[in-house]
Formats: sequence, structure tokens, C-alpha cells
Amino acid sequence: MPLLHLLIVAVIQGITEFLPVSSSGHLILLPQLTGMADQGQTIDVAVHIGTLFAVVLYFWRDVKSACIGTLRLARGKADTPGAWLALCLMIATIPVIIFGLVLKLTGLDDAMRSITVIGWTMLLFGVLLYWADQRGAEDRTAQDWTLKHAVTMGLWQAIALIPGTSRSGITITGARMLGYGREGAAKLAMLMSIPTILASGAVLSVEVIADANWALARDAGIAAVFAFLSALVALTLMMRLLRSVSFTPYVIYRIALGVILLCVAYT
Repeated sequence: MPLLHLLIVAVIQGITEFLPVSSSGHLILLPQLTGMADQGQTIDVAVHIGTLFAVVLYFWRDVKSACIGTLRLARGKADTPGAWLALCLMIATIPVIIFGLVLKLTGLDDAMRSITVIGWTMLLFGVLLYWADQRGAEDRTAQDWTLKHAVTMGLWQAIALIPGTSRSGITITGARMLGYGREGAAKLAMLMSIPTILASGAVLSVEVIADANWALARDAGIAAVFAFLSALVALTLMMRLLRSVSFTPYVIYRIALGVILLCVAYT
């Protein structure tokens, strides 16, 4: 794949992964609206892995705590903040894994990769994000995460497998509905992305090794590096902006893009 194509895909993924505007939706739209060759799901997952390293680096203190806590969980103990965080992350990941398997086995994952679906999800879930952000309380922080809330946010995250929904956007929406402040909601959404992307990356690795497609693996590695760099910049800026700016600018973008896509789809 040409280097410029890989760069474009990686930058789109890096910028949109942590913004509530749907990175997967943008990756699907790229070939459909520009006429460029479809980069394929292998490259899609590779750039997601690149963004994974960005979120791990940015939230390294929490990630380190959760990793240490996982060892305590293995001994049947959840008596530290790290162990509790690890437990909540595991619980929150179960719905997306189950829903992902259902979509994969039924073939619905490919059937939903259309401009019409992305247009509607951009529009509807953008409006829902605005409602939740404006109406939601802000009396909870990321440290207040409970197992019940982890299950609820995990169910919201599973919906993000529908292209255009936005994984970060829908989990932030769910968190705001539960009363988490903007920074806390965004932080939980980012941490929830780690086990989800790890699961996708594991499947990708098996497929690449089984096919022995080393040229594709090389392209995937290059794309992942570019995605990591752009994602780190985007994540840093978003977390800083949330201290003074709501999610409204992202909502406006989603609604505008959704309307444009629906006009294209129905004409």
C-alpha cells in the first residue's frame, strides 16, 4: 500500500479515535467517498493498536495500577484501587466481545459498513451525546466507578460496533447519563478502549500469522506508528480542552456530517 495512503488512514484514525466522532466510521467513509482503495480491516485494526499505545502512555499511572491489580485479582482479591479498576474494565469488556462475536458470525459487521448506516448513527448518537452532556450531573469522578456502572457502560460500548456510533462517544454518553463529569467520563471511556482494542489486536495477529502476509504486516506496522503519534497529540488536546469546553463542538460536527451523508445516501 502506498505510504501516503497509510499516512492518511493513520492520521484519520489517530485524530478521531478519542474524539466522539467515530474513527471506524471515518475509516469506512474514506474509500467510499474518495475512490481510494479500501485499506481493509487489517490496517483498520493496526491503526487502532497504534492508538492503544497512545492511551496507555497518556494514562500510564492508571494502566500500571490496573496491571498490578490484575495480579491481585488472580489471587481472588479486589482490595486495592488498581484491582478494582482492573475488575471493572474486565466486566465492561464482556458485552462488546459477545456482541462482536454475534456480528462476526452472522455477517452483519460487513453489512453495516454503509454510508446510510453511518449517516444515521452519526446524527442520532450525536443528538444523544448532546442531551446527555447538557442534562447529565457532574457529581461523580472516575474514582467512583462501580461494577454496576461498568456493566452499563459496557453495554453502551457494545453498541459502538455499529459503524458511525463512536466507541468513545457512546461510552462518554453513558457515563454522562450516570452523572460522571466530562473529564471523568472521557477518562473511563479511554481506559475501556484498552482491553477492547487488545482483543481486536489478538484476532488480527492470529490472522496475519496464519496467512503469512508479511507485506501486509509491514504496512500495518507503519500505519500503527503514524496512528500512535497523531492519537497522542489528539488525546492530549482533547483532555485539556474538556476542562473548559463541552462536547457541543463534536456534536455539531456529527450532526453536520450525518446530514451530508444521508443526503448522499438517499440521492
